[in-house]
Amino acid sequence: MQAAVPAGLRHFVTKEGLAELRLQLACIGAAAFAALGVLFSTPLGAIGLAGGAIWGWTSVGRALRAEKEARRRALEQHLSQAIEVICLGLRSGLSFDKALSMYCSCFDTVFARQLSVAQGEWNAGLRTREEALRDVQESYDSRLLERAVDGIVRSMRFGSPLADALDALAVEARNGHKAEVEEAVMKAPVKMMVPVGTLILPSMLLLVMGPVVLDLLS
Repeated sequence: MQAAVPAGLRHFVTKEGLAELRLQLACIGAAAFAALGVLFSTPLGAIGLAGGAIWGWTSVGRALRAEKEARRRALEQHLSQAIEVICLGLRSGLSFDKALSMYCSCFDTVFARQLSVAQGEWNAGLRTREEALRDVQESYDSRLLERAVDGIVRSMRFGSPLADALDALAVEARNGHKAEVEEAVMKAPVKMMVPVGTLILPSMLLLVMGPVVLDLLS
C-alpha cells in the first residue's frame, strides 16, 4: 500500500485489493506461460508455470513504480511554473493563499487541481494548511516539491520571507527539468538502434542484395 501513495492511488486502492490483484495476476501469468511452454515440452511448461507466477505477482509493483515515475516527471515539468506564479503574486503584495488561488485558476493541470482541492479543505477548516500541503506532497515522489512545502510551512510558521526561497527552488526545478530533457534527447539515438537494427537495416540489405543474389542464382 505504501507504494500506491506516490502513484496517486491512495484513495482508490486498499492493501487487501492490491494483494488480491497480485494473486489473480500470478494465477493468470502462471496459466498462460505454462500453456505456452507445454506446446514445446513438459519441462518448459513447468518453467513457464513458475516464471509466469513470478511475472504476474511482480507486475503490480512494476506498474506502481512506472506510474510513480510518470507522476514525478509530470509534476516537475510544471513545478517551476507554479512556483514562479506564486512568487509573482507574493511580490505583487498578495498573500500566499491569494497567490495560490491565482495559479490554480489560471492553469488546468493535475497538480493545480490538487492544490485547489487542498486549499478548499483548509479554507473550510477540514484540515490545517500544513496537513493539506503535506498530503499533496506525499502523493508525489519529488524532493523538489518536498523542499517547496517545507519552505512554505516554515515561512507560515515563523513569518520568514517566502518569495526568495521559492525563487531559488523555481530555478532549480527549471534546471532539473532541462537536464532531464537533454538526457532523454541524448538517449534517443541509442534507443533508435534497436528498431533500426531489427527492422530497417534487414529491409535495406534485402533491397540492395536481393537482385544480386537472384542474378547469382539464375
